[in-house]
Amino acid sequence: MHVPSLPEVRRLTEKRRDAWWTVLLVDPVATPLVRLTAKWTRVTPNQITWAALVLGIGAAACFAQGDWQWLVAGAVLYHVSFILDCMDGKLARLTGNGSAFGAWLDYIFDRVRVLICAIALMGGQFQKTDDVTYIWLALTVVFLDMLRYINALEIYKVRLNMRQKLQERTDEMLFGTPVTGIEAPADGAQSTSKPPTEEEEATAQVAPAILPVVNPHRSFITRLPGYVPLRDFLVSHRIRIHLFSGIEFQMTIFIIAPLLNSFVWPTITAGALLLIFEVLIVYRLVLAARNFEHTMASYDEAELELKVQQVNPAEQTSLA
Repeated sequence: MHVPSLPEVRRLTEKRRDAWWTVLLVDPVATPLVRLTAKWTRVTPNQITWAALVLGIGAAACFAQGDWQWLVAGAVLYHVSFILDCMDGKLARLTGNGSAFGAWLDYIFDRVRVLICAIALMGGQFQKTDDVTYIWLALTVVFLDMLRYINALEIYKVRLNMRQKLQERTDEMLFGTPVTGIEAPADGAQSTSKPPTEEEEATAQVAPAILPVVNPHRSFITRLPGYVPLRDFLVSHRIRIHLFSGIEFQMTIFIIAPLLNSFVWPTITAGALLLIFEVLIVYRLVLAARNFEHTMASYDEAELELKVQQVNPAEQTSLA
């Protein structure tokens, strides 16, 4: 297949915003490798997903040894595994060979890698020290990783549901029925859709002026000194404002902690930061839910106003 230039591959495969660890330490390696992979091999995204899991198991085997030299080797293998984990999605976007099964496989293997690496890492330290603290640390890592991804999935579903309901309600107000998209007829063919009625035209003209506009990002966070410049700077460099996500949590536990040969405080710190940012995500969901309810209520008022505007003057007089 024809493979575009590296800048074009970056545009096609890299996310518009991503975790700072990925943007700074993964994409500069993963994106060129994806281009070379697509150009010179027939490797599929699912094969890369399997390779990432194998390297993750190799990292776990190193972690289980407990000695610092093995911990360093495990940290390196884990980072390479994560690079491959990022490559499979990029290769799928570049070649168009992605699949629903591949997305499921990638998600499940990510959780399996965290599980086995957490057990191996903390189990190796428990075997060396006979300190039960490491057992609790392993449970903490697995629990927080599970909480993070379950919460992300559920929040995504709730937000998607709210967006769909808002879109359906807007379409109903503007056009009478939800709109799924109207394509222009090809080759000069005549459109088979019916022309809008006078009532639909009037609704389309009046509704945009009275539909409520809600800014979901207005909160105390945006009023913190320096927040807006920091956000704009990060966004301009493709870094999302959510600075400590599941990715940074994993890298702290499985790369930074082994390199430092210290596990208690890195795990506690990473867990606390993860929970803080998760609370902020939930806070934003609360704001979004309030805005959703406010907007739907405003739509009810707007719909009533439209009905009043569409009745004839005699009826308006009788209503008065």
